[in-house]
Amino acid sequence: MKYALVTGGSRGIGRAVCIQLAEMGYPVVINYASNEAAALETKRLVEEKGVTAELLPFDVASVEEVDKAIDSWNEQHPNDYIALLVNNAGIRSDAVMVFMEDQQWNDVLGISLNGFFFVTRKLLKNMISKRFGRIVNIVSLSGLSGLPGQTNYSAAKAAVIGATKALAKEVASRKITVNAVAPGYIATDMTQDLDEKALKSHIPAGRFGTPEEVAAVVGFLASDQAAYITGDVISINGGLYT
Repeated sequence: MKYALVTGGSRGIGRAVCIQLAEMGYPVVINYASNEAAALETKRLVEEKGVTAELLPFDVASVEEVDKAIDSWNEQHPNDYIALLVNNAGIRSDAVMVFMEDQQWNDVLGISLNGFFFVTRKLLKNMISKRFGRIVNIVSLSGLSGLPGQTNYSAAKAAVIGATKALAKEVASRKITVNAVAPGYIATDMTQDLDEKALKSHIPAGRFGTPEEVAAVVGFLASDQAAYITGDVISINGGLYT
């Protein structure tokens, strides 16, 4: 059976993606770092769609935790494999560079960039041997245009965009697609500290997006209809490109 793994799947965009994939019939593995209550709620919402949901807690920034968790899952599912990976886990820790602490830089790159590398590398072998896979990386407008106060976040997301394009070329012959989705301002816990009223005036669509709108694009990229799309970055930003 083909499973989907969504990192950072307990809340926000990750939760919406889990529900979207469940509606498409995928059994979903929900990764989270610490918020078990939120992850359990996502599990309940996925199971309401009539598919299997499993929790798989680990820190994506720790190669030891990634390897241990996925090895354990594989041992428990000898006849299954994770065919769809959504690298969604990420954090913001904003500061102008002159005042940015080492930990702010390391934490943001550790989760978004190293996490992408550790989890994707671990799952690629099975995708290659099965000659099928879908990888969707959640990046950001910040990684395309750069945003002041987010040199760490912009660097991490821009790096994942570059890696998306490179990896897509490495594995295309094995019927594995690798794409990225770049949300702009989306109404989630991650953006609740932003001045939505002020920012909306700069967005041509005049509003923040919803997690469900992002999840719909992820769902399309995971589908058979998107089999000829790889190495691409799809923006979901209400027209805010600069």
